[in-house]
Amino acid sequence: MEGVFIMAVKLELYRIFRTVAEEKSISAAAKTLFISQSAVSQSIHQLEEQLQVRLFSRQPRGVTLTGEGRLLYDYVRSAISLIETGEEKLQQSRELMMGQLVIGASDTVTRSLLLPYLQRFHRAYPAIRLKVLNGTSYEALQMLRAGQVDLAFASTPQETGQLVLRRCMEIHNVFVAGRDYPCEADRAYTLAELSRFPLILLERKSSARRFLERFFTRNGITLKPEIELCSHELLVDLATIGLGVACITREFALPALQTGQIRELRTIPEIPERSLSVCTLQDVAPSPAAEEFLRFWAQ
Repeated sequence: MEGVFIMAVKLELYRIFRTVAEEKSISAAAKTLFISQSAVSQSIHQLEEQLQVRLFSRQPRGVTLTGEGRLLYDYVRSAISLIETGEEKLQQSRELMMGQLVIGASDTVTRSLLLPYLQRFHRAYPAIRLKVLNGTSYEALQMLRAGQVDLAFASTPQETGQLVLRRCMEIHNVFVAGRDYPCEADRAYTLAELSRFPLILLERKSSARRFLERFFTRNGITLKPEIELCSHELLVDLATIGLGVACITREFALPALQTGQIRELRTIPEIPERSLSVCTLQDVAPSPAAEEFLRFWAQ
């Protein structure tokens, strides 16, 4: 704290030095700074003492910079200008007049959930640059911990230590088949029976796939899919044309389910539900843009 105080005092001395150099007068600088002439004189004297150099030549009608003073002035003017610009940019960021918001989320979450919120936020704050980095829930949380994103959308269970989770919704993994696929939609299938269908699943690194495999393994069954994909939308498409039975997230395929394009197959036991949450770091305050997006989200 003492070091910070010393830096603040020295910065104020440099501000006074710059003003005197530009006004070429102790009295004019005092008026500009709204302090007394004696305070200005004492500050210049203090700075000269610290630097062990004479900065001004006193003249009958004011002051002029010495050679050393001119050298220092060029650097002080540049440095203070940068600080003032930084302060101005920070204020603009607080007022959401500029800045960036980076969100980590999967393609499916972005398409099925985030789009209307991103649109509303952009309309309200067009100066904020929006960026979405796509990845699985695990990858989104990795990006959050690495400081690459401000917010991460992730499904649980995940390793959520040192994170603040704001629950968005419950999601359910279900098996589906196309309208004409040879299966019985009015009965419940055991997990062993389901595993014998040609299965269409997300790739192994996806959070949904990991969750599903853990569930089946706990019930003594190993999944051996016929087709593995990186797109949730393709799961629905391939199930629709009858290439097999797909495991999808019900909440992200409602149009296809409601129109009968695909049919849900009941399971015994049911697959446990998961939670989708928006996550921030516990020990790092969200940026002004992130805070405002969270407010939009809660509305």
